[in-house]
Amino acid sequence: MTDRTTRIPRLPEAPADEAAGIRERDVTVAAYYFPNYHLDPRNEQWHGEGWTEWELLKQAGPRFEGHQQPRVPAHGYEDEADPAVMGEKMTLAATHGVDAFLFDWYWYSGRPYLERPLEEAFMPGALAHGMKFALMWANHDWTNIHPWKSATPATNLELGTVDAAQFEAATDYIIERYFSHPAYLRLGGRPYLSIYSVATLIDGLGGVDQTKAALDGLRVRAARAGHPDIHLNLVCREKTALPQDGIAMNEEALVDRLGFDSVTSYVWVHHYAMPNLQTPYREMLDQAEEGWDTLAGRYHVPFFPNVTVGWDPSPRTVQSDRYNPDLGYPHTNVISDATPEQFGRALEKVRSFVRKTEAPLITINAWNEWTEGSYLEPDTVHGTGHLEQIRRVFGLASSKARPNVHTMSAEVNP
Repeated sequence: MTDRTTRIPRLPEAPADEAAGIRERDVTVAAYYFPNYHLDPRNEQWHGEGWTEWELLKQAGPRFEGHQQPRVPAHGYEDEADPAVMGEKMTLAATHGVDAFLFDWYWYSGRPYLERPLEEAFMPGALAHGMKFALMWANHDWTNIHPWKSATPATNLELGTVDAAQFEAATDYIIERYFSHPAYLRLGGRPYLSIYSVATLIDGLGGVDQTKAALDGLRVRAARAGHPDIHLNLVCREKTALPQDGIAMNEEALVDRLGFDSVTSYVWVHHYAMPNLQTPYREMLDQAEEGWDTLAGRYHVPFFPNVTVGWDPSPRTVQSDRYNPDLGYPHTNVISDATPEQFGRALEKVRSFVRKTEAPLITINAWNEWTEGSYLEPDTVHGTGHLEQIRRVFGLASSKARPNVHTMSAEVNP
């Protein structure tokens, strides 16, 4: 929902010139996309007519000394389900070296949730903009933290668990609706599907063996639909999974047993400590750089490194409450000094990592996690600065050195 009364003129884009170069090797730069900035019937049922998560951002303010709030989008409070708006996002991404959006994808109560920006706005124009997409099935509970009131219990509005029938329904929808799209992201010719929480998956399906059977069944059904194999990715974190069958297993063992093909991360704070209310970005980067090697050595499948733009979920708290990190998410410590220059240093370090490991994919948190303070989209402070760092460090993929390309590489075509 574009707020035309407060819309800020667009910042001039840096030219997509030859100096940016072509990517030196075939690594896909993929940014997570959080689609909660459009009208959705369930959101309106919970929060009122016309609600989107922009409402939280508009009301956010500084909660402590030195706190960088509010965050204001340079392009205004846009409706991401508008194909014209999404087309501008795709152009911005493609001309700055972002190859793909990994859409946070939800399935609750037997149907998808927040799917309109992907299905109505992104998919029809993806080929024309040289963009790819894939799903990160965000199978976590949906909690009423928009915003969260201190000293009140968080309410689960929807549950992330699915039983065998719902797993089959959700994955049939994925196969039929997305996998055959010519812009769907493929690794090694296989459609890429990431799953957020292995513990939630196991909990809903009833155990490790049942989950293995469900994932094997997914592969069989995908093959019948014309996809001989799929690339299953797991989002890992520093937690132990405790399956219902009573066997204590860590994620490394579960990745092997369940047959995942790779692992990645969603955001740095799933792994690394923020010891201070304002923890400098460089301290998080130091931990992340060491963590990439640790995670790559921990798993027996490829690890795809993550670079995080920032972290500050304070807009998801009631602004009149006292900010108290002891309460836990969304009251947390934040990453400070998350400037384009610091982000550029992180990209340089992850480039060295992928050169060493030949990882084919880098994930970035995120394209638009505005209410968690982690976004590539331009704001009124840094403009396109973070995006320009991606192009500086990685250049442009050869398939989209110019916008509006109409052919895709063999990697994309089914």
